[in-house]
Amino acid sequence: MNRADPAASSALDRVLVLEMVRVTEAAAIAASKWIGRGDNDAADDAAVEAMRMALNELPLCGTVVIGEGERDEAPMLYIGEKVGCSQDDGPEIDIALDPLEGTTITANAGPNALAVLAIAERGGLLNAPDTYMEKLAVGPGYPEGTIDIRKSPTENVRAIAAAKGVQPNEIIACVLDRPRHAEMIAELRALGCGIVLIPDGDVAGVIATADPDTGIDVYMGTGGAPEGVLAAAALRCVGGQIQGRLLFRNDAEIERARRWGIEDLNRIYTLEDMAKGDCIFAATGVTDGSLVDGVHVRKHCITTESIVMRASSGTIRKVRAEHRR
Repeated sequence: MNRADPAASSALDRVLVLEMVRVTEAAAIAASKWIGRGDNDAADDAAVEAMRMALNELPLCGTVVIGEGERDEAPMLYIGEKVGCSQDDGPEIDIALDPLEGTTITANAGPNALAVLAIAERGGLLNAPDTYMEKLAVGPGYPEGTIDIRKSPTENVRAIAAAKGVQPNEIIACVLDRPRHAEMIAELRALGCGIVLIPDGDVAGVIATADPDTGIDVYMGTGGAPEGVLAAAALRCVGGQIQGRLLFRNDAEIERARRWGIEDLNRIYTLEDMAKGDCIFAATGVTDGSLVDGVHVRKHCITTESIVMRASSGTIRKVRAEHRR
């Protein structure tokens, strides 16, 4: 991976790294009050409102490019919304966010729910429409071109195994547990691959490929396009490869994509297409997961765990915090 040149980065001040954590912490704490309550919408609404308030306290001129939807459909944190308290003179920043990645996970008290945020200099993040995206991702250490989304799961697994120096049946794939993936799962199992099925949370699934402790080698399958951009921003910071291809379900989604400037509907997006230049990625756990621990309420405090990464420096920080109740 070619990380951003630190000398070329001017808009993302170093202080924003920890400010991003404060934003995701606020969203995670707000959403955590709804863990296991069975109410997806209430959990999401709480996270959205908390993240919006925190963003508007920051000294920046931010534009939401990946958000909760378009203005007419989302009352807050919609695509195109301006956030930050320095709209006149602050640094111009593109923002991709998912205040609660894993609403169903949170409602059911499952693992790996996150509050997620990525920022980049203006024009650094793909303005992806709210549709599906086919994704294929691996962590760092593989030669460029190892993966190719145009090829079959079998061909990609064999290429990854060859690059890693192992047999295909030693490869572990992470896949969203959805009926649409049944054929792919059968193909992977015919190769003898191990499969980690996740109920939701494909941002964490993609990032897991870059963490050797997870044992996951590759992420495959179809999920949300906005989540693809957030995952690409994370890989931009830690290394790896990702390819994505938008999948449209109807004419309305195609029209929406064209409104956001997407003309080639069959384009294959690479890491550089989705997240370029300097990026900062932050995530705070809502529920316990493989990436970070979730929010825990103690007698006198609330604890959170976050991860924050920056592309220009390659720095990865784990941040544990205690918040007064």
